[in-house]
Amino acid sequence: MRDLGVGFGYLLKGQRWVAQNGRQYGFGLLPGLITLVLYAAALVALAMWGDDLVAWATPFADDWDSPWAGLFRGFLTAVLFALALLLAVVTFTAVTLLVGQPFYESLSERVDRDVSPDGSAPESGLPLWRELWISARDSLRIVVRAALWGILLFGLGFIPFVGQTVVPVLGFMVTGFFLTEELTAVALQRRGVELRERLTLLRARKTLVWGFGTPLGLSFLVPFVAVFLMPGAVAGATLLARDLLGEETDEEREDDTPEPKRLTS
Repeated sequence: MRDLGVGFGYLLKGQRWVAQNGRQYGFGLLPGLITLVLYAAALVALAMWGDDLVAWATPFADDWDSPWAGLFRGFLTAVLFALALLLAVVTFTAVTLLVGQPFYESLSERVDRDVSPDGSAPESGLPLWRELWISARDSLRIVVRAALWGILLFGLGFIPFVGQTVVPVLGFMVTGFFLTEELTAVALQRRGVELRERLTLLRARKTLVWGFGTPLGLSFLVPFVAVFLMPGAVAGATLLARDLLGEETDEEREDDTPEPKRLTS
């Protein structure tokens, strides 16, 4: 359980870091704003025409007696919107990171330099187009995995009681895991850590990942909050990535420094 608090602590430290580096924070808002406008338009369209889509997909309910057809389709429309919202939360990070790749890469490097004992930061040495390609490819793989989880949770949502209690909790835990993967990918990809190895690192520290990603996923459900938290989330994820790899920070070194011995007469 301690890792839950540590993961949440990295989220707070990341927000504190960008608050102390105002210029980095300001530029970091632009990719999130662009992505937010696109996603808001898609969700509004789904809210307006989602019931028509469900009616088209369930022609077998046309002959049902009232009010069963309406209740059934209303339930499916609500679940469809909830699923779309879940996927939006997961993919929002991937799209925002792709749009703002150069900035977030620079931000992550600065965090590394600030906390590294020798003031250095790992560099990928790859050209920008190559980094963008790797990021887009890996993000697509993560989105596919998240979509499969979303379909599974959608199906479990039909189970009475479980669908209204356990499934939402599982949904936020899954969202938190994939959010953390996307965010830590900025620092880990720069270190040459491939997607398969990244997932292995995260699965080995699930409570740490949930402590970081689940509160972030919950906050992303509030309109506009995701935009303002993204720069700090990248900074915090860089600190979390260092923890996953066992890399020392200045703070840890100071904590480990033995106290000077007192002279005795």
